[in-house]
Amino acid sequence: MASKGFTADDVPDQSGKTFLVTGANSGIGFETARALAKRGARVLLACRDRAKAETAMARIRAETPRADLAFLPLDQADIESIRDAAALASKEPRIDALINNAGLTVPTRKLTRQGFEVQFGVNHFGSFALTALMLPKLRETPGSRIVITSSGQHKGAKIEWDDLNAEKSFRAIPRYGASKLANLLFLFELNRRLQAAQVPVTALGCHPELAGTNFGRESTAGKIAMSLAGVFLNTPAMGAWGTLHAATGNVKPGAYYGPTAMFELRGPSRECVPTSEARDPQLARRLWDISVSMTSIDPGLALADTATPQHIPTVGAVQH
Repeated sequence: MASKGFTADDVPDQSGKTFLVTGANSGIGFETARALAKRGARVLLACRDRAKAETAMARIRAETPRADLAFLPLDQADIESIRDAAALASKEPRIDALINNAGLTVPTRKLTRQGFEVQFGVNHFGSFALTALMLPKLRETPGSRIVITSSGQHKGAKIEWDDLNAEKSFRAIPRYGASKLANLLFLFELNRRLQAAQVPVTALGCHPELAGTNFGRESTAGKIAMSLAGVFLNTPAMGAWGTLHAATGNVKPGAYYGPTAMFELRGPSRECVPTSEARDPQLARRLWDISVSMTSIDPGLALADTATPQHIPTVGAVQH
């Protein structure tokens, strides 16, 4: 597998495990949920729309009749909805992995319920808040994982620290890229803090790169781009390989997985190399503090000592 990369065929048996997948009613999230259910996992489909979630579950059960699925109401554009979803999910006997897949891009400036610019609000603040609120539950299952979805769009991106809510200016693509850079900054800071606190939870990143999903559906250009991506680059099922790799494969804590062929645009999942800015601990700490302040949610993990080298073991998928 190491030489050929990771695909859905490499997902081991997941019987007895429970996965929470955000944005699971379509695209990468749906394909992730479908593959996990096929391997015997219980999957919580965290989505805004119950009808769409039920349609997705029916599609999965048409292929895997005994699939263990449940709908979890979640709107990542609303911190209160995130709190409710985390409280409900925490009633599960166990959560083996939180897969932060939900994300969006919009052509014009919009705001979340709490007044955050919606791309940064959903893609980063929403994932940060849900992760923080789910951490106590995840800690109950040693070896559990947190998967954070980024994108190649983090390369060259800059965060507008003095204008996070785009009150001064808004350009869709740069704002989206900034949210994906934030995903990786969060990943690496979360990993540092988890390891420093010796918390038995593994943080990992992934990216699907270009896959033919309904992502970007709010613009005509986005619809065209995703249609072409599905033909020439990745289908949604292929786009999920990086997510499945991070969630179930033999991985290194804090590593970043996804396609590596054609400038990381397509192909089986392998470990990828993020930009140096994405790994900047000073930027990551700044983002962490801002995220706690703006969401009023604190993961409760002390600042890590980045000067102390840490042993990074390989984490294997648990067999049941």
